[in-house]
Amino acid sequence: MQLSKILAEIDLEISRLERARALLAGEDSPAVKKTRRAKSVVVTADGSAKRKKKRNLSPEGRKRIAEAVRRRWELQKKAAAK
Repeated sequence: MQLSKILAEIDLEISRLERARALLAGEDSPAVKKTRRAKSVVVTADGSAKRKKKRNLSPEGRKRIAEAVRRRWELQKKAAAK
């Protein structure tokens, strides 16, 4: 997962928790903390927000990445053994 996506998800979860806390505390209008907008959202010229299309990996691409990670692990194990 990319760091920016992780941060956007954390910001979203924080805002959800703040709203839930405000509801449980009995506050009428919860204080909305302004956070960064998720990078997966694109604002168009007319001001509306649209989500970016999710990019999917092909099975071949996933296989190449898995092989590269395995090679990297092998090199790290060899380096640790020395």
